[in-house]
Parts: sequence; C-alpha cells; structure tokens
Amino acid sequence: MKNKIFTIIFLIAIFLLASLVLFNNHEKNNELRKIKVAEVAHSIFYAPQYVSLHNGYFEEEGLDVEIMLTPGADKVTAAVLSGDVDIGFSGSEATIYIYNGGEKDYLKTFAQLTQKDGSFIVSRNKLDSFDLNMLKGKYYIAGRVGGMPFMTLQYILSQNNIKEDELTLDTSIAFASMQGAFIGGTGDFVSLFEPNATQVEKEGYGYVVASLGELGGVIPYTSYSAKTSFINNNSNVIIKFTKAIQKGLDFVNNHDSKEIAKIIAPEFPDTKLEDLETAIEQYKKTDTWPSTTEFTEESFNHMQDIMINAKELKKKVNFNDLIYIPK
Repeated sequence: MKNKIFTIIFLIAIFLLASLVLFNNHEKNNELRKIKVAEVAHSIFYAPQYVSLHNGYFEEEGLDVEIMLTPGADKVTAAVLSGDVDIGFSGSEATIYIYNGGEKDYLKTFAQLTQKDGSFIVSRNKLDSFDLNMLKGKYYIAGRVGGMPFMTLQYILSQNNIKEDELTLDTSIAFASMQGAFIGGTGDFVSLFEPNATQVEKEGYGYVVASLGELGGVIPYTSYSAKTSFINNNSNVIIKFTKAIQKGLDFVNNHDSKEIAKIIAPEFPDTKLEDLETAIEQYKKTDTWPSTTEFTEESFNHMQDIMINAKELKKKVNFNDLIYIPK
C-alpha cells in the first residue's frame, strides 16, 4: 500500500515539475518581442545574420526574429514603408532613394552587415592572369541598373579609364536569372555572388577571376534600416537587434570557415558543406564582413560617389540625416 502511495506521489511530482517547465518556457517565449525582417536576397554573403539566428543571439536579446525573403531593394523598402515588416535588409542606397523621393517617414540605416560588394567577376574562359582591360569588347551580364553590383562595376570601370561603350553591359537579366543565363551560354563575363560563383566554377562553366568588393572599396554595402517613426518609438528594439548582429559579426570574424558553414548549413540545404566553406573563405579573404555594425561617414560618402558616377544620384545627402547610431 505504501509503495502504491509513493508511486502516485512520485508521478504527481513529475507531472507538476513538467508542467512548471512547460509553463516557464511558454512564459519565456511570450516575453520575446516579435520582429519581422525583409531580406533582399538569401545568400552566404549574409552569413553573420544567419549565425545570429541559429546561435540564438536574437533570443538572448529578447527578440523573436522572422526573416522573410523579399527580392529587390525596392520591394524591401516598400515592405518597411507599408508596415508589413519592421526592419529592412538591403543595400544602403535604397534609403537614399526613399529620402530623395520626399517620403516624410523615411528610412534610416542603423547597422551594416557587409562592407564590400559581395559579387565576383566570373569569366567563361580560364585566364592565367586577369586584367580589367580584358573586358573591352566583351559581353558582360552586369545586373540591374541602379543596383549596387552594377553601380560598383561602373565605378570600377571608370576608375580604370574603361568606357562603358567599350564593352556590352547587359542589364536586362534579373538578378535571380544571371547564373542560369551565363550557364546557358549568354555572355563572356558575369557578376555572381556566392555560392553561385563557386558552383559555376566547380561545374566547369566559368572561372572566378576577381572580386568586385576588393576593386570597389569599403562601403556600407548591405545594411539594416527602419522607418524613422519605428526607430523613435522602439529604440530599445533597435539596440537589441544591433547587439545580436554584432555577436554574429564577432563570431564569423573569430572562427574558421568550417565552423561557420556548419552553423548556417540549415539555411542552404541544397549546398554542400564543402561549397559553403569555400564560399565563406572567399568572403573572409576579401574582408567582406566588418568588425562592427557602425560605419563611417567616409564609407557612406564613398557609396554616394559610386552612385553619382552611375548617374543615379545628383548630389550627396547628409550622413546624419539618414544614419541612426544605436546607443
């Protein structure tokens, strides 16, 4: 009889303990602030963001972050302006377009994730040594007009005294279709991000010959932005989000490519682990990921120089008007 009573008491205790754990977990989840983020593309280029997601850095800051693919910087900014998402993740140039468009509740950039162009020049033919003059007379799949990859290429050409009419620059092919078009036989050169550049080379369709990031210099290439009103009303959220991203940057800058690849692998189920490692190593070699989410006025102005060169911007906007530094 005593054994039976003891068993019942034991089972009740187990039940109460389990209920308490479930209740505490439920309460913890309820305490997390839900934040929606629109990302312009899903790329290994954004590894620090995925590290923050999978290492639980957002949760550590009390945030439940949902990242939604929203192809195109124009669509990202539209999602932020409409309130469909809280934070936009795209090229920093997008905030300038919105500001110059006269939007009252315009977007401000508060953190950078990448500090260089993440695309690589891929040649159809193997070249023992590459020189930008080799682009003359060639057909180049260059990306969207007004997009940073194309504007960076334009800037690089101008800095090397190469006129755009000295080669064919195809800007008609959508970003997502550039790899397929090149594999299909279009063009002599193409700008591709990772893992696409590595995949094309591995499959024998082309060869990576240069980094647009190295050639173009330091700029706040991809960054996080939010409406001015959201930042003013949710400065604590912006601070917490930025801290989580900083942890992701710290991790990728202090760990090897293999460790990083294992963490972000769930984001790229169709990419082999060894290809992830190769792509990450490419970005580490080109110093793509900054040490801090903060960026300088100098780098912001350099981005505007690139935009002015591309005739997408007439005059520079004030750094302090579009940048919010979380404190």
